[in-house]
Order: sequence, then structure tokens, then C-alpha cells
Amino acid sequence: MAAQRTDVPRTGGERELLRAYLDFHRETLALKCAGLTDDELRRRTTASSLALLGIVRHMAEVERSWFRRVIDGQDVPLVWSPDGDFQVAYDAAGAAPEEAFAAWQAEIAIARDIEAAAPSLDVTGVDRRSGEEYSLRRVLVHLIQEYARHNGHADLIREGVDGATGV
Repeated sequence: MAAQRTDVPRTGGERELLRAYLDFHRETLALKCAGLTDDELRRRTTASSLALLGIVRHMAEVERSWFRRVIDGQDVPLVWSPDGDFQVAYDAAGAAPEEAFAAWQAEIAIARDIEAAAPSLDVTGVDRRSGEEYSLRRVLVHLIQEYARHNGHADLIREGVDGATGV
């Protein structure tokens, strides 16, 4: 797998660095999935129920939840998870890869638009489930952490699928 990811700047402003790190991690997950068949994307290679496609579906939900629902205040349902049960998104057994990747990429595009339109990282939104307020800064850091954690899972799953390592 050839790595083609955002080159995170070594210097720069906070927002520029947060954007670059988030894009780097989004691109890492895409690279972990690149070149696999539908069955390989659904394959579980550990005792966990995780498959690469389940991670992609989950991250579509995460992007939608934090950017659209919290920061932008949109009253939209999650893509696959009724009542915010993200475990439903992880179930890749009958999932269609084209649908999952299209939904994930659409949510990323919308998230980028929401972030770009915000006048500062101090913009806040409220999580309706908890009633807690979150800044855009906190959401970006959380998404970076969420992708980094799941990219670690994706490393192990991909190696189990076809032995590929190094992305």
C-alpha cells in the first residue's frame, strides 16, 4: 500500500495543524481499506467483532454526530445506529462497502464545510443527549483521537486480512 496522505506541517497555526492531523488520520483509514475485496473489508481477523468496514461505518457516524449534530446543531438521525448505539454501525456482516464509503466520504465533506465556516475554534455546540457544550477545538481533537485509536485497530485487522503492514 503506497502512503498518500496529508503532510502535517511542522509549524503553523493551531487550526491548520488540527485540520492536517484529522485529514492525515482520515486518509490513513482509507489506505488501510484500499485494494481489498468486499469480503475482505467485512472479515474479522481478531476475537473482536471489528472489521475494516465496520470501522468505516462507525467513523461515518462519529463524523455526523460531532460535526452535524453537535457543532452545527442539525436534527439529523445517525446513518445506521438507532438511538445512538454505535455498535450497530460496527456490524459489517451484511453491509455494502459502496454505501459505507459513500456515506463516510459525504460526512467528511460536510464536516469540512462546517469546520471551515466556523469563525474560530471557540465555536461551541451542544450534545443533545448529554446536554454538554463542546468547542470546535475539542471536537477536532476528539476526532483525531478517535481516528488514531481505530487506525490502530485497522492496522491489526489489515495485517490479518492480507499481511499488509506499514501504513
